[in-house]
Amino acid sequence: MKHKKMILLVMMLLPWLSVPFLGKRAIKRFYPGALFMGAWITVESIFAKKRIWWQFYEKLIPGVMGEIPFFLGPFFVGSLWIFKLTFGNFFRYLIVNLITAVLLSFLGMTFLRKLGIVSLVRLKHYQMTILFIAKSVLMYGFQKSVDKLRKKPKSIIQKIFS
Repeated sequence: MKHKKMILLVMMLLPWLSVPFLGKRAIKRFYPGALFMGAWITVESIFAKKRIWWQFYEKLIPGVMGEIPFFLGPFFVGSLWIFKLTFGNFFRYLIVNLITAVLLSFLGMTFLRKLGIVSLVRLKHYQMTILFIAKSVLMYGFQKSVDKLRKKPKSIIQKIFS
């Protein structure tokens, strides 16, 4: 396995070592928001490829979107952790996501470009930060909606059959 592919594999698998510390309740509660964001990122990636926002030079699996290791690793698990630690306090959630987005957009992308994995083409670092923040607000809204639906009182018929 090439050096770059090994980095992608480690980057995808390493965050999963922290999942047992999340707790079943947090995973069950917050996975819908993380999955929603995964679907959103998939659509965004198709759009980004057409607009040439970024270019992946190395993919874990040839012919598969280069974003997959990022979504399956740090984005998915990181979303669960950020939700667990900040959900219910939107300001704290936004600050944590802003710090994360800035670190990833500026330092992370610079590091990944130097490794020859991915680089920004028609998207600036600050634009990527804005994109991440917009997605985090969207994900928070989706998760808030899921929580409201789960807490909705049961109808009489549902109470009878449950």
